Amino acid sequence: MNRRLAAGLAARLHALSAARALRRTGWAALALLVLVLIAALGAPVPRFDEFRAQAQHGSEALLLDRDGTPLQRLRLDARRRALEWVPLADMSPALQDAVIAAEDRRFYWHPGVDPVGLASAAWDNLHARRARGASTISMQLATLLLEAREPGRERRGARAKLGQIRLALALELRWTKREIFEAYLNSVPFRGELAGVSAAAQGLYGKGPGGLDAAESAVLAALLRAPSAARAAVARRACDVLPDGGTAQACERARGIAMALPRVPYPMPGLDEAPHLARRLLRQPGEARRVALSADLQRYAAEALRNRLAELRERNVEDGAVVVLDNRSGEVLAYVGSSGDLSGAPAVDGAAALRQPGSTLKPFLYGLAIERGYLNAASILEDTPLALATPGGLYAPQDYSPDYRGAVSVRTALAASLNVPAVRTLALVGSGAFLEHLRALGMASMRRDAAHYGYALALGGAETDLLTLTNAYRALANGGRWSPWRFDPQTADAAAQAADARRVLSPAAAFIVADILSDPAARAPTFGLASPLSTHGWAAVKTGTSKAMRDNWAVGYTDRYTVGVWVGNFSGAPMWDVSGITGAAPVWHDLIEYLHAGQAARPPAPPPGVVRRMVQFEPELEAARAEWFMAGAAVTPGVERVVLKAPAARAQILAPADGSVIAPDPDIPQSRQSLLVHASAADACLRLDGVALAPCGTVRLFVPLPGPGRHRVELVDASGKLLDAHSVDVRPIVPPRAGATARQRGPG
Repeated sequence: MNRRLAAGLAARLHALSAARALRRTGWAALALLVLVLIAALGAPVPRFDEFRAQAQHGSEALLLDRDGTPLQRLRLDARRRALEWVPLADMSPALQDAVIAAEDRRFYWHPGVDPVGLASAAWDNLHARRARGASTISMQLATLLLEAREPGRERRGARAKLGQIRLALALELRWTKREIFEAYLNSVPFRGELAGVSAAAQGLYGKGPGGLDAAESAVLAALLRAPSAARAAVARRACDVLPDGGTAQACERARGIAMALPRVPYPMPGLDEAPHLARRLLRQPGEARRVALSADLQRYAAEALRNRLAELRERNVEDGAVVVLDNRSGEVLAYVGSSGDLSGAPAVDGAAALRQPGSTLKPFLYGLAIERGYLNAASILEDTPLALATPGGLYAPQDYSPDYRGAVSVRTALAASLNVPAVRTLALVGSGAFLEHLRALGMASMRRDAAHYGYALALGGAETDLLTLTNAYRALANGGRWSPWRFDPQTADAAAQAADARRVLSPAAAFIVADILSDPAARAPTFGLASPLSTHGWAAVKTGTSKAMRDNWAVGYTDRYTVGVWVGNFSGAPMWDVSGITGAAPVWHDLIEYLHAGQAARPPAPPPGVVRRMVQFEPELEAARAEWFMAGAAVTPGVERVVLKAPAARAQILAPADGSVIAPDPDIPQSRQSLLVHASAADACLRLDGVALAPCGTVRLFVPLPGPGRHRVELVDASGKLLDAHSVDVRPIVPPRAGATARQRGPG
């Protein structure tokens, strides 16, 4: 009995001592709270609207079109994933109730620090129960603000707690409760990299925070205390958060949701209209950059490209890009970098990738030749076999069509995209001069010297990108005046824009080139009259196809817009029988018609320095026509008709090229290998090493490949007079090394 009385007395004394200690602790805490409250008056706190504006886009940056329409969301903060700010009114009431129940039941009653919660926590800690804190929602938000302000800041200890309390009280003094709660729900981490209710709801449930029910809200609230907790622990806490413990059915549903939490968040809702331009321009999380793109045009350009590439899938084509520029301002109105999910490498930016532009460089070559007076639109060039000696051997350009046209005018050579006349024109202008001209047009990627590119430069044997090439065509549209493109909407600073511009071609030469590129009759020999290059209004356009059909292009302009289209494969794999006219041109045509649906394009007015004269060819190589000339360029004042006499066609050997070196394929019996011999004169005779190959008048035949050594192919008339002669060097057959296969050695 005495022991029992002694134990009871001891318990009462301990309780009295604890109560006194608690009262002393309470008074001390209250005094400290008053001091902290006084200190909070001077704590730096951002205004709520400033904080919301800074966190508006979370970890994302936004690309907006010229009218402010969102085009692309791009994540730039790799540490966390947060979406756009959500107002409290747009959040589920069930979610708000669940968070209050889980984190701060007296949130709407305390001044930022909960004295009851502090006392309860102090009692638990004093009696060595499970240690816990008493952080209110305001204090948790204060911690998030301090961490954002001072990354790596210590979160534990008395000093850290005092700083947290001070800022929480300051928030309560300057913000409303709803503002604090809204900021907290948009900032607090939930699970993994998900921060804020919008990212949490989208990442875990695939829905917005306004559509969460009680069970889903309870699971999110349960994650706040321990975002990385195991699913089973989250399930237990979720049941505790449900109102009044929740019904058995509600608890079971919350448990099922918690146990099914995805290991990898659902994909975030995307704005995916201009991903490549966003990656090119956006730099900071929260940035919202307005660019010159038109949302409607951007979508149409992407759809037109996808539709065309879908039609070409069976021809080994999967990639493409589109650029649309405003001629006057240089604004980039559309920028489609790839075909999206049709591509095997959708992240590659086809508008910025360096590729060989093929024949799209020819307008600049002929423009330079016309400006310098070497040629005019009616000048006659030979479209006949050509073999030019280079340090790497013979360069023998071929036309797209196997047949040569003989003498043609510059107008036909450019519009019909004949290769041999272009190479002859480059020989006239000079590779160095042409290379400098291309660099003046912005093609800085052509860094090698002229000798490196050689005669292939006339046919696009260098690399540039679609945006640069399209802007170079814009210089032609602007009468030979080049200026940089602009991603941002045009400003009123016209003087600054003019300072960036430079003259790269005379207005007269640019006008003549445009007139040629817009002439459907001149391009008909290659493309026909009914092709995607023909539009309802005026348009100047040029196609191009690179070696082995790895790239094809269509670039052209109207009075208001310049449009460039590239089609090919990012892998470099060749397309199967796809040229500029069948690949890129249909997309270009669709865009031009879309851009001018309300108003047809008008042809440019002739600038000073050009004159128009009737031209007649003798013999009649081409029909008589009215032609534009540079004033003073072989045009006699007062003469209204110009007669041009073409040189007589010369009988010549078309194949093999003079100086050819032939290496027989060791995998094919020599008796089955042959040599093509082709001449241009229908009444002449062909001989090989002095031996007639066929009856006179046979101009094209295959003969057995002669043996190793140098051989001579001759063309003679009926009387035996020599008209032309080519030499051919046949190399000895090199037997394959032991074990090698044709596949290992590569194509022959």
